[in-house]
Amino acid sequence: MQTITAFLAILSCCTPIALAQKTTPLSHEQLAEITARGRLLAEYDQAAWHATDAVMASHPKQDINSRFVCRKTEPTWTCVFGHLSTDKFLIDYEAVQGASPEEFQVKHNDPPAEDTDFYFAAAKAMLVAGKDFQLTAESRPYNPSVLPASSGQWYVYMVPAQTKKGVFPLGGDARYLVTAEGNTILEKRQLHKSIMETTAQVPNGGKFAAGFHTHVLTNVPEDTDVFFVLTRKPLVPEMIGTGKKQMYEVETDGTIKLVK
Repeated sequence: MQTITAFLAILSCCTPIALAQKTTPLSHEQLAEITARGRLLAEYDQAAWHATDAVMASHPKQDINSRFVCRKTEPTWTCVFGHLSTDKFLIDYEAVQGASPEEFQVKHNDPPAEDTDFYFAAAKAMLVAGKDFQLTAESRPYNPSVLPASSGQWYVYMVPAQTKKGVFPLGGDARYLVTAEGNTILEKRQLHKSIMETTAQVPNGGKFAAGFHTHVLTNVPEDTDVFFVLTRKPLVPEMIGTGKKQMYEVETDGTIKLVK
């Protein structure tokens, strides 16, 4: 007989001020917005991963690890690799998604293509947020992602990278809101505090049914909770408790619902 197991992760603690941020459950519209951001963040992560693999397979002469930005143009992603100058982003390589999420076609620009619009501003936003985050980040690898905000500004996410196969980090992440030109941080939101290394593997042939953690830093599901569910393997839901005794569930497609 298989054992159904869930894990409990208590993510940090917070001040009474933080607990007062939310007194009522989020609306369906607010939950849908978190889901949309989390799904896009998970897509970005996958695009960056496979695009990097494709560029590396082309045996690049330049140092492609300098800086990269991904952009979704329905229905596919394009990731560019290059360098920031004072007034432009110099694109050495472009990787364009093909027929599947894992397939990318690589183009080498020699001389580098110049961008002064989307990629330039996005790269600056990632840079300014990354410098701030380094002041408080734990000493481990992080994956930065930059996404357009509905306001015309930028969201920059700093998420801990997976360092062990089958072990998925949750926590220690932040989201920045940066001005449209990419120069100034408008808001920093710490999403979770301490990092929990989690696995969906259960010993003795058991079945992992769902995960569970409690938010005491904020009282709402976060974008990276959706990201976590969509990138953890195997796919299982995640239950989230809050300091206001509310319970949310992130389903395996990223949809969030209020349980109680």
